[in-house]
Amino acid sequence: MLLRIFTEPQQGASYDTLLRVAKATEEYGFDAFFRSDHYVKMGDVSGLPGPSDAWITLAGLARETRRIRLGTLVTAATFRLPGPLAISVANVDQMSGGRVELGLGTGWFEEEHTAYGIPFPSLAERFDRLEEQLRIVTGLWETPTGKTFSFEGNHYRLAESPALPKPAQQPHPPVIIGGAGAKRTPRLAAHYADEYNVPFHPLEETRSAYERVRAACEHGGRSCQSMTFSAAQVVCCGRDEAELARRAEAIGRKVDELRENGLAGTPAELVDKIGKFGEIGAERMYLQVLDLDDLDHLELIANEVLPQV
Repeated sequence: MLLRIFTEPQQGASYDTLLRVAKATEEYGFDAFFRSDHYVKMGDVSGLPGPSDAWITLAGLARETRRIRLGTLVTAATFRLPGPLAISVANVDQMSGGRVELGLGTGWFEEEHTAYGIPFPSLAERFDRLEEQLRIVTGLWETPTGKTFSFEGNHYRLAESPALPKPAQQPHPPVIIGGAGAKRTPRLAAHYADEYNVPFHPLEETRSAYERVRAACEHGGRSCQSMTFSAAQVVCCGRDEAELARRAEAIGRKVDELRENGLAGTPAELVDKIGKFGEIGAERMYLQVLDLDDLDHLELIANEVLPQV
């Protein structure tokens, strides 16, 4: 099981804060540093100093780290045109020496679209746009150098694109599709994704979502072994109940609720629950860290959980 650190910078984090967390992620032996792609805070927090762009942030971290994987969970297809997105991700992949992964989704948070003037179409249209973006981004990356790429869809049109630059990873950086939708998500994951992620769902719901994607892979003639399965869960770890309660209070949550809905408890409790996700096929766990100033939290997980999973 690979453990990855997952951050929510829209809740309030400067680039310097993210850099400290990313460097700690690398120093402590975690596999990857991921961030959300949001422009407006959620819940009762200040959100200061304000949002940061996911791919600009990752570009900076690409030059400041050496080993860890870097990516989004997940970039909203509503935020960027697919051609420029393919260019940005390829650039960051080059800057990192081939350590980037692209999580791409429909976008769901209407308030951030309204706040920054971003169109927010219906869910059906957002899925249509996501599918076209997946076809375009991967198509641009896979087009041989010297050839051109064209696409005619309902929402996007590309004509004789030079399909440059190319990412460092070939044929392209891993693509992550997430969510627990029962219909279109499994089909899109089976067709386009290298990794399928279920965020913030209980164990049995995660198991059911994995089974739907496995069925979609088999229906499409794809080996399920070629798909990486992962899950994201909020994390709150303490050596004892007092430390656990302190960390829960710092993120505005209750210990009992966190134990029920995330990875919360002593290191031994985390190891046990991560093991249960492993039993249903998860190979990677994204640990949603909400207090980005508490680097001791990361060190505790690195020392007492990571070696056991």
